[in-house]
Amino acid sequence: MSDYIWFEGIPFPAIDYQKEIIGEIRDKFVIRDEDTIILTYPKSGTNWLIETVCLIQNKGNPECVQSVPIWDRSPWIETKSGYQNLTNKEGPHLMSSHLPFHLFPRSFFRSKAKVIYVIRNPRDVLVSGYFFWCNTNLVKNTDSLTTYFEWFLKGNVPYGSWFVHTRDWLSMRESENFLLLSYEDMKKDTMRTIEKICDFLGKKLEPEELDMVLKYSSFQAMKENKMSNFSLITDDLVTNGLVLMRKGITGDWKNHFTEAQAEAFDKVFQEKMAGFPPGLFPWE
Repeated sequence: MSDYIWFEGIPFPAIDYQKEIIGEIRDKFVIRDEDTIILTYPKSGTNWLIETVCLIQNKGNPECVQSVPIWDRSPWIETKSGYQNLTNKEGPHLMSSHLPFHLFPRSFFRSKAKVIYVIRNPRDVLVSGYFFWCNTNLVKNTDSLTTYFEWFLKGNVPYGSWFVHTRDWLSMRESENFLLLSYEDMKKDTMRTIEKICDFLGKKLEPEELDMVLKYSSFQAMKENKMSNFSLITDDLVTNGLVLMRKGITGDWKNHFTEAQAEAFDKVFQEKMAGFPPGLFPWE
């Protein structure tokens, strides 16, 4: 178990993250107009979206997703290894990030680079995060969902508060270069989501190519793909057999929250997310 490194009030995993690099990324990393960024709060469907976008870029051909590790196809901006990868790689770049708004590369806000931001019911995010982080040596963890529940509401989990992260990034939802998706809508109508992403990225795929994207980005296909399911991660970074593709469903929080926890979460959500229009959050 590792503790966090903290940067400007935000906790980050202690492995492959450095304060100096996070600061340098914000102040000096150059995001170009032709770049595409997959942006999420952790455990919101990030890897599913990476797989989908990679397949769209390759017109449904699964060769890339089956031969290149997912973290090399879309490197994480804020990690030491991802930053080096992107710095040494010819563009245009596909990259991923969980960074909160105020720590994101400032160059992005002067660019035409495209961001795809995925939100997910934070109750499911909490449960998924608990089972994920507690099977790694990347962060301070706990064997108690009750304790993790309290940490999550206070923002004392990797990348800080879900509420702050989501509220800040949603301020960009009307921008032309910002596509807002929800995990729930992705599950409900995956093909429609794939078509939305194609439109946003200016990619025209034939019906059979769209079918291939749908097929190879499915939960089962990703679960069986060692380049996508994190089975390549070394044993020193995981504990009890890390499973990235645990369930891939919506509403799992109902199997884990007590009635009191559900009520407490509802209260915090209403307070923290007040002011957003009805219908923005499909799970409410």
